[in-house]
Amino acid sequence: MSDLKIANITIDCSGDASALAGFYAELLRTEVDEGASPYFATVGRRAGSVTLMFIRVPDRTPGKNSVHVDLHAADVPAEVERAVGLGAKHVKDFDEYGAVWTTLTDPEGNLFDIGAGAGS
Repeated sequence: MSDLKIANITIDCSGDASALAGFYAELLRTEVDEGASPYFATVGRRAGSVTLMFIRVPDRTPGKNSVHVDLHAADVPAEVERAVGLGAKHVKDFDEYGAVWTTLTDPEGNLFDIGAGAGS
């Protein structure tokens, strides 16, 4: 058995890290963690949970994200509409491999998905 556990999902950003963290905090109906700055911010930092970490970097990796956040919701269309209202951009709807989801980009162009998941 491995001792490895997911601790953080890091999202590089070219703009204000706390503003991008604010987008995800609103999307997840939570708050940006204390101590956020334009250079570094987190959402969800507490014992035993995965933290979204936002770090301002001088140059982001160009091209498609190789890692992105998958979010699950009971009412996917409503959450997609809410995400767009918060500043996300709708990219495409998918129905593949027995799953249905929508891909969006956050205000800085990072991809994320909203789909129906187990326990949603």
